[in-house]
Amino acid sequence: MTNPTQQRPLDAAADNWVDRWAPAATRPYLRLMRADRPVGTWLLLWPCLWSIALAGACIPCGASHWSILKMMVLFAIGAFVMRSAGCIVNDMWDRDIDAKVARTAARPLASGELSFLQALMTLGILCSIGLLVLVQLPTKAIILGIASLPLVLLYPLAKRFTWWPQAVLGLVFAWGALLGWTAVKAGYPGMPAVLLYLGCIAWTIGYDTIYAHQDRNDDMVAGVKSSALRLGNRSARVIALLYTLALLFWGLAGWRAEMSEIFYLGLAACGAHFVWQVRSLDIDDGPKCLKLFKSNIQFGAIMLLAIMAGSHETLSL
Repeated sequence: MTNPTQQRPLDAAADNWVDRWAPAATRPYLRLMRADRPVGTWLLLWPCLWSIALAGACIPCGASHWSILKMMVLFAIGAFVMRSAGCIVNDMWDRDIDAKVARTAARPLASGELSFLQALMTLGILCSIGLLVLVQLPTKAIILGIASLPLVLLYPLAKRFTWWPQAVLGLVFAWGALLGWTAVKAGYPGMPAVLLYLGCIAWTIGYDTIYAHQDRNDDMVAGVKSSALRLGNRSARVIALLYTLALLFWGLAGWRAEMSEIFYLGLAACGAHFVWQVRSLDIDDGPKCLKLFKSNIQFGAIMLLAIMAGSHETLSL
C-alpha cells in the first residue's frame, strides 16, 4: 500500500488536515479536490465576500444583516466546491503535463492513484452541490453564475496557447466580485462591483505570477506557458504595476459606493502588504514565492475588514 505521505504534493503542508485526520480511503479524493491546500478556496472566496460586503454598504441596500451573512455562508460553500471542481477539470486536462512537473507529479490523476472515471464521478458530485447552492440565489445571480462556466473550462487550456494563463485565471477567480453584488442586490452588477472586479483581476494576475515562478523550469520542459516565463526578471516591476492598478480600481469602487475615510485607511494597509510582497520577491526562491502567494489569504482579510469598517451602514449601528 502506498504511504500517504509519499503521495503528498510538494506544495501541501506536511501537517495538513487531510494527511493527519482524513480516513485513508478518502485522501486521494480530498487531494484531488485540493482540500489539503485551502489557499485556492480563500482566494476564490475573498472577492465574493468583498462584493457582498460592498453591496451591503451601499445605501439603500434592501438586504438585512442576516441575509448578507446567509449569502456569505452560501458563497463559502460554493467557493469550496467550485474551486475543487475547477481543480479536477484542470487535472483532467493536465494529467500528462503534471506527471512531468516535480510539484504536481504526486497529484492523484498524474500519479495514477485515481482513475479518470473516479475523478469524473467526484466532479459530478461537486457540481451537483454547487448547483444546489446556486439555485438559492436570485435569478440574475444564477444567470451570471452560469455565464462563468466557459471561462472555467477555458483556463486549463490557456497555458497551451498564451503566455498569460494568469489573465484567464483572473477572469475566473475575480468573478465573485460580480456575483456577490448581484446576489445581494438581485440586480446585475453596479459600477462599484465592476471596479472591484477589475481590481481583483489585476490582483489575481499578480499573485499567480508569483506562484508560477515555482514551476518555471518544469514548465519549460513540459512546453507550457506562463506569465512567469514571459516576464522573467521583469516580474517584480510588472507585479508592482498590477498591484497598483488593483488598489486604484478598489479605491474607485469605494468612492462609487460612498465608503467612509476608514475604508481608505484599510486600503493603505493593503498597499503596505503589496509593497512587502514585491520587495520580498525572489523569483529564484520557490519556497519564498509560495510563502508570498499564501500571504494573500491574510491580505484578503485586511481588505474585507477595510470594506466593513468603511461602511456607513456599519458605522450607523
